Amino acid sequence: MVDEEEIIRVAKLMKIDLEDHSEHVGRVKKMLEYFDILDQIDLSSEEITSQEKSLAELRKDEFVPHDKKLIESLKNFREHYVRAPKMN
Repeated sequence: MVDEEEIIRVAKLMKIDLEDHSEHVGRVKKMLEYFDILDQIDLSSEEITSQEKSLAELRKDEFVPHDKKLIESLKNFREHYVRAPKMN
C-alpha cells in the first residue's frame, strides 16, 4: 500500500517540507481505504439524471469594463503576484 518512502518522495515532488513523514502514512492509508470503498460501489442500477438547458435559457455573456485594475486592489498583491496564506 503506502509506506513512508512514498510519502517522502511525494513530499519532495510537491516541494513540501515534512519533519515527521511517518505521521502522514496513516492519514494517506485511511484516505486510500475510503477510495477503495467507493470503488466497490455498484452504480450500474442507478439512473443518471441530467438537466438540459437550451441556449436561450443561459445568461448572456457580457463584457463589463472596470476603471481600475481589480488585482491591484487585493490586500496581498505584491508586484506581479498575489500572496496566499501559509498552509499548516
